[in-house]
Amino acid sequence: MDLQGVPVIITGGASGLGEGAARVLAAAGAKITLLDLPLEKPEALAVELGGIAVRLQLK
Repeated sequence: MDLQGVPVIITGGASGLGEGAARVLAAAGAKITLLDLPLEKPEALAVELGGIAVRLQLK
């Protein structure tokens, strides 16, 4: 599947299914944005995958 340059937003991207989806989609060429509550782990993964991480805030 060619997803070259397609923007993808993944919630809960720090681990588990979110991390797995991020890795598969990034390998297919997607531009990854990871959304999660803590930011340390998603930031590290985003750097690894060439994407970005955004911290969610609950109100």
